[in-house]
Amino acid sequence: MPPLRNALSKPTLLAFALVAALGVTDAQAAKKKKKAPRAPTVSAECTDFYSSANAEWLKANPLPAGAGSLTALGQLLERSQQQQRQLLDAAMQAPQGNVQKLLGDFWASGLDEAAVEADGAKPIAPLLDRINGIKKSKDVPAAIAALHQIGIPVAFNFSPDVDLKALDRHIGYFSQGGLGLPDPAYYTRTDADTRELLGRYKNYVKQILALTGTKPEKLDAEANAVIDLETRIARVSKPFQELSNPLSNYLPVATKDLGKQYRNLQLDAFLKAQSVNDDTVSMVNPALFAELNTLVGNLKPDQWKIYLRWQVGDAMAPYLAKPYREANFEFRGRVLKGETAPAPRWQQVLNAINTAAGPMLGREYAGRYLPSSSKSKAESIAQNVREALARGIERNAWMSASAKAEAKSKIDKLKIEIGTPRRDLDYSVQPMGRGSFGSNILIASTWRHREEMKRIGKGNADRRWDVLPQQPALAYDLAQNRLIVTAAVLQAPVLDVNRGDSALYGSYGALVGHELNRGFDIRGRMIDANGELRDWWTPADVTAWSGIGSRVAAQYNGYPYPASSNAKVNGTLTQDENLADLAGVELAWDAFTNAQLAPNLGAKQTLFRSWSELWAQQISTAEAAQRIATDVHAPGQWRSNGPLTNQPAFGESFSCKAGQPMRRSDAEQIKLWR
Repeated sequence: MPPLRNALSKPTLLAFALVAALGVTDAQAAKKKKKAPRAPTVSAECTDFYSSANAEWLKANPLPAGAGSLTALGQLLERSQQQQRQLLDAAMQAPQGNVQKLLGDFWASGLDEAAVEADGAKPIAPLLDRINGIKKSKDVPAAIAALHQIGIPVAFNFSPDVDLKALDRHIGYFSQGGLGLPDPAYYTRTDADTRELLGRYKNYVKQILALTGTKPEKLDAEANAVIDLETRIARVSKPFQELSNPLSNYLPVATKDLGKQYRNLQLDAFLKAQSVNDDTVSMVNPALFAELNTLVGNLKPDQWKIYLRWQVGDAMAPYLAKPYREANFEFRGRVLKGETAPAPRWQQVLNAINTAAGPMLGREYAGRYLPSSSKSKAESIAQNVREALARGIERNAWMSASAKAEAKSKIDKLKIEIGTPRRDLDYSVQPMGRGSFGSNILIASTWRHREEMKRIGKGNADRRWDVLPQQPALAYDLAQNRLIVTAAVLQAPVLDVNRGDSALYGSYGALVGHELNRGFDIRGRMIDANGELRDWWTPADVTAWSGIGSRVAAQYNGYPYPASSNAKVNGTLTQDENLADLAGVELAWDAFTNAQLAPNLGAKQTLFRSWSELWAQQISTAEAAQRIATDVHAPGQWRSNGPLTNQPAFGESFSCKAGQPMRRSDAEQIKLWR
């Protein structure tokens, strides 16, 4: 979700006084000095509330050498990882129940590096034997389907997602994939940098092929065979920018026709292998699948065997012996991501468990780290913020009557899920044991793929979340009209039940408001109260929202970017998040003041401090330079201060006067739901 200059400082006021004095004589100046009152001092809270509220944190948390940034919410993420580590340690030593036994064995097998080295490449030997057993072209599709079953997608991707014509269900999406490089353009661009990257990629392919059985004299030819097949796939893959719009990915086709249309690729048999029995799938890029259908028929089986061996070795490399891991890190970590060293072993294993068995760990995490008191408090505050939004919809002056009616119906139907998903998974997983980390990865990923496939079909759209309970997150699920609050986010600085309600509303309540706003903003308007894809705003609503957004963008355009000498925040890039922040603070204040009969001044001030403390941040000059152009979030100082300058209640709580940095004039203030 992821400072420090005053917009108006004492030197500025003193300079103004000196300039004014230049036009009078010394005697007059002396006379004036005796009579003129001192310029009033602007309090720290009214000058730069962020620096005042976070002074202790900023002093106690200097940016570590070599780090790009450090944030209060980032520390929450680190804490959640340490909690997961402690849970897994306990499950390894004294498991409570079958799921903990599975997780404890999984964890132990990953931490035992000597056993991982002794295991070598044994975990993938049965997969390689299956691939090497391919004799004819007609054997290739079955091998592709079998690899998908164990969570290794090859040639293409297949996964569940919302049916855009019926948002209460998921369908299967056949989408592009099958490439070892992250962008299809890498295979076809001719500039020097891309050619160099492709050369380094070829070396990595050769390393993995050697480890999976290719003889030295054949390495060049087989690596070329892999890259040739991937280049053929890349040439018919859509550019990433064309896939950003969900509507462009929705091309429903009847499953009954797949066998005839893609006879060589055998997509009908593929669906049966994944235990999918549905009448419709989405074919995101028909041209790609037509080409794959042709390639299965035209390429020699040996080329497919080489490609599939490479895909298995690459996918499993992080979980196998050191030669695999080192080759993988050198290319995927150092070359592609710019990482200087691998993560500690415990963190690598934790990431692997979250990838392959994240929902299993999430269930146990919530049981251990989410007290019932935190959950009930989170539910109560979320409901109050929801009611505040209902009031805001009723009273706002920019929304049309018809849009208000639809919005009120939509918020009445909004669901709130806190801690873990309401609908649990099937945890019937075969025993994992402690002998083979790589084999456990395959067992767990096979289970998770099975559970993913169960999402496809009517009535399954809300079956699970797209975030894990052990990952700190608040999210609004647009398709399901539900607020998702994970177990991991319900701790300091977001929700600390040891603090008073005012602090909880200022942090957690404002974040809830930030997310609920998404159901009723420029994107939320595309799905109505019945869960149908329909624009329920009038043209006047769109114009009004755009006008508010332009004003917010203009405000943020004037803010200096911390750790940068002269750059400003990009108000247009950050506009949507800034609007959501504004909504969050408005709704938190309304919810708190309606829940409390007569909050005192200290409680009011605490609410705003709690909001500001969420955004404590240290950032390097290099990191700031990168984020200015790419980050859709404003830096922490302005996530704190920007919304507050538009809140009359903030100015009143701290006695800030209009025109001071932290209180805009009434005419300048922007509002959404107050």
